[in-house]
Amino acid sequence: MFTISNGIILKGQNLIPSKENIVVDDGKIIQIKKDAKEGKIIDVDGAVVCPSFINGHIHIGDSIIKDEGYGLSLSEMVKPPDGVKHKALENATDEELIHAMQESMWDMVNSGTTHFIDYREGGIRGVELLRKACKDIPIKPIILGRDDSFYGDDPDLGKVKIAIRRLLKVADGIAPSGFGEITQDVANLIVDECSKQGKISSIHVAESESNQIESLNEFNKTEIEKGINSNFSQLVHLTNPKNNDLGLVSKSSSNIVVCPRANATLNVGVCRLNEMLGLGIRPLLGTDNVMLNSPNMLRELEFTLKLMSVYYKSYINPQQLLQMATTNVCSNGVNNIIQKSVIGEGNCAEFIIFKSFSKNPYLNICNRLETKNILYIINKKCIV
Repeated sequence: MFTISNGIILKGQNLIPSKENIVVDDGKIIQIKKDAKEGKIIDVDGAVVCPSFINGHIHIGDSIIKDEGYGLSLSEMVKPPDGVKHKALENATDEELIHAMQESMWDMVNSGTTHFIDYREGGIRGVELLRKACKDIPIKPIILGRDDSFYGDDPDLGKVKIAIRRLLKVADGIAPSGFGEITQDVANLIVDECSKQGKISSIHVAESESNQIESLNEFNKTEIEKGINSNFSQLVHLTNPKNNDLGLVSKSSSNIVVCPRANATLNVGVCRLNEMLGLGIRPLLGTDNVMLNSPNMLRELEFTLKLMSVYYKSYINPQQLLQMATTNVCSNGVNNIIQKSVIGEGNCAEFIIFKSFSKNPYLNICNRLETKNILYIINKKCIV
């Protein structure tokens, strides 16, 4: 048992600041109160106590080819089966993949991330490799698998269904790359099987302008429309919405993940984040391919804060931005799988304690902090 004393706590789903003490016992928050003090006292006078980060979208297998292929197009970099990353994954040994993924997971842990949602290539083998890699690291992956049988113009739907069911025995959900690589029948099978088992079905949509144009020309629907109509539980990117795409998203049950740094690196556009927030959409924030970006959420927060200001000529609300990296996960239908809680009595003890540089706790984190400014990382297993 221990007590975090004298910190500025960002409590609840809306991260409301409050100067109180937190008592933790066996990985649970048992009391939050100004005068609470039990067990070992950890005095963090003036520091900011924030829920730990969730990286909402990452391809951690890309860790084996950091910064390779810079300047290539989106398709050349990541489109299956012939993208730069897919060729690299095919040629890597299990040991190389595990070592590279472990390095990236420690990068995430040391910068305050305790959970990440991974698009896992390599079928069942890929899922098992990540499970093995994270065994002794204090971080929880939410693994969304895929299988090569999903792809092509005329896939064997019987084989696809078998592959999905086998994957769901070891994975937390299914995530094909995009609608340009799968048929509608395959999309329907993925969503149906995931829904039956209470798991996540996720897909990239509208990452590039060309994706959207191709979808409109072929189906008279945008990729975002197709994602919503197919009932995917999670849509990633939405960088190039058309027509009333964002209005449809705001009325749907799909949760959203945006990846501003990856979009910038691939030169595909700027996500309409201010518009999403104005419509009541509560996205998650992700760092995407490790081959493109470090998986450090502090870097993602600062980049997004300033990019939105330049793009919209107005300021994004830093409190809402910080929620995208922390507590929005509790409002978008995947928390039952992730099991990540806000700071509150009875919840898991998963939070970061940051050095304070300013009176604004949200800008303190999004605008100023670096990994070296983290005083403690608390999760239900340990203190880092």
